[in-house]
Amino acid sequence: MAVSKLLSLTLFITFLGAVNNGRVEATHEIYPQFQSLSAVSVHQLHRTAFHFQPPKNWINAPMYYNGIYHFFYQYNPKGAVWGNIVWAHSVSKDMINWKALEPAIYPSHRFDRKGAWSGSATILPGNKPVILYTGVDPNDRQVQNYAVPANLSDPYLRKWIKPAGLNPVVDPEAGVNASAFRDPTTAWWFSGHWRMVVGSKRNHRGMAYLYRSRDFIHWIKAKHPLHSAPHTGMWECPDFYPVLLSGKQGLDTSVVGKQMKHVLKVSLDVTRYDYYTVGTYLTDEDRYVPDNTSVDGWAGLRYDYGNFYASKTFFDPAKKRRILWGWVNESDTTSDDVRKGWAGVQAIPRIVWLDPNQRQLMQWPIQELETLRGTNVKMNHQMLKTGDHIEVKGISAAQADVDVTFYIPSLDKVEAFNLGWSLTDAQLLCAKKGSKVQGGIGPFGLLALASENLEEYTPVFFRIFKSSQKNIVLLCSDARSSSLKDGLYKPSFAGFVDVDLTDKKLSLRSLIDHSVVESFGAGGKTCITSRVYPTLAVLENAHLYAFNNGTETIIVENLNAWSMKKPLRMN
Repeated sequence: MAVSKLLSLTLFITFLGAVNNGRVEATHEIYPQFQSLSAVSVHQLHRTAFHFQPPKNWINAPMYYNGIYHFFYQYNPKGAVWGNIVWAHSVSKDMINWKALEPAIYPSHRFDRKGAWSGSATILPGNKPVILYTGVDPNDRQVQNYAVPANLSDPYLRKWIKPAGLNPVVDPEAGVNASAFRDPTTAWWFSGHWRMVVGSKRNHRGMAYLYRSRDFIHWIKAKHPLHSAPHTGMWECPDFYPVLLSGKQGLDTSVVGKQMKHVLKVSLDVTRYDYYTVGTYLTDEDRYVPDNTSVDGWAGLRYDYGNFYASKTFFDPAKKRRILWGWVNESDTTSDDVRKGWAGVQAIPRIVWLDPNQRQLMQWPIQELETLRGTNVKMNHQMLKTGDHIEVKGISAAQADVDVTFYIPSLDKVEAFNLGWSLTDAQLLCAKKGSKVQGGIGPFGLLALASENLEEYTPVFFRIFKSSQKNIVLLCSDARSSSLKDGLYKPSFAGFVDVDLTDKKLSLRSLIDHSVVESFGAGGKTCITSRVYPTLAVLENAHLYAFNNGTETIIVENLNAWSMKKPLRMN
C-alpha cells in the first residue's frame, strides 16, 4: 500500500489523570467543590490574546483533514478546574483563527464510562479518519477504543460515533498494568500491518507497548515494546515519527527509509515535562534505538524547558511540515482559576525539523502567526553597556512578537564554567546566577512584561561560560521577578543551547501574550515557555527592554518588534 494514500494524521487529547486501585491519582488534583462551579464572569487581565483559549472554563491538541485543521481538547464545560471532561472541538483554516463547535465525544459507553482520555487519529485508505483513544471502563481499567465520523460529507466532522460492537479494540492483557495503559499514538503502515504504540509502565520502567493490526480493528501486542527505559516511570502521551536528515520538510508518519531518523517523545508523569530522543527505527525488528547522543529520562532532550507538557505532533500534508502543539498550564492557584473563570492555554503551533547536527530538533512558530503582526518598531546597532536597559517603545508590550539578534564583540572575558556545576541541570544554574548577578558575557537579553520602575519583569536572557573545550551558552526565562503577588509558581526555567559562536551572534525570539512568554533561542535550538501573572506590568502599563548586566558590551545588531492583533473567528 503506497504511503501517499495513507496520510497518517494526528489528533491529540491530553490526558490528565491516572487510575490506580479505583481512585484517580493526581496528574491534576481533583477539586469536586469547583468542578461544576461555572464562571459567572470571565476576568480578562491575564487572558492571552493570540494563543488558543476557549471563552471560559478549563481546557487541552490537532488533526488536518480535507483542508481543515481540527483541534480536539479536554474541556470542562461547567467549571475552571479539571472534571466533567468532554472532547471539545474547534476548527481552523490556518491554526490562528478558530471556530468553536459543539463537543465531539462524551463518555457514553461501558468501555469509556469513567473517562474518555487521550488519543490520536489516522487517515485510512479512502480518506477515512479513525480515532483511537483511551477509555476507562467500570472496573477502572484503561482500554483503547475506536471512533469514526458520523458523516464524512460534513467538512467540520462535527459528530463522531463509537461502534459498540468493535470496542474496546485493545484490552490490557496479563502482565500489563491496566491502571497505566493509555494514549495510543498515530498509527503507521509498514509491511502489511498497521502499528501503534500505547504508553505504560512496568514498576518504574517506562514502556512504549507496540501493537500491530491488518484491519485497524483487531490488534495484537508485539512480543517486545517499541522501546522502554528504566527509572523513568509512566510514559504518557507517546509520539513516534520520522524526520529527514536535512531540510525543514516534514514526513508522513508511515514513511521509512535511509535518509531519515526517528523521534520518540514521552511525557514523564513524574516530572511533568516532555522528553524526546533521536534515533533509528529498526524495521526488521520493530524496535527503536536512540542514538548515543540521546538519553532517555530526566537528563534527556526536551522540546521546551519551561511550562510545556502533553505535546503532540501531526503531519500537515498541505504544506509538508510537521507541527508541534503543547499544553501550557496555569501557574497560579486553583482558587485563582475559579475567580478568573478559565484555566489552560495552548502554545503557538511550531514546525519541527532535525537540526543539521542531527543530534536534536529545531522548532519555530508557524508562519501563519505573522498575519497577526501590526505596528512594527526596529532597533539597530544599539550598544548595551554594563547595567543598560533600553526600552523598546512604540508597540503594545503586553501583546508582542519580538525577534532580536545580539552581537558579542569579544569572547575574551567569558566566565569559566565551574566544575561543580551540572551540565544536566540548567535550571539550577539559572536559579543560582539569575539576571542580576554580573558575569563576563551576560546576562543579556530582554525584560518582558516589565513595570516602569522594574518592580516586576520576566527576563529572558543568555549567559555564556567557557569550559576547557568550548563555550557553553545558557538560555534562561526567570519568572521569580515576574509578579509581586504571593502564592504563585515562579520558577527560573533554563536550557543549554548547543550553538557555535564563530560568528559571535545569538538570536532570540519571544512571543509575549499577557501571561505567556514563549521564547526561541538560536533559531529554535532551545525553547522555553513561562506562565506569569504580573500585577503592575499589565495591559498598557507593560514595558519591554533590552538589557545587559554583564561586564562586556553587547550590541543589539537588529531588533524587530511587532504589536500583535487578536485572531478573528473563522467564518
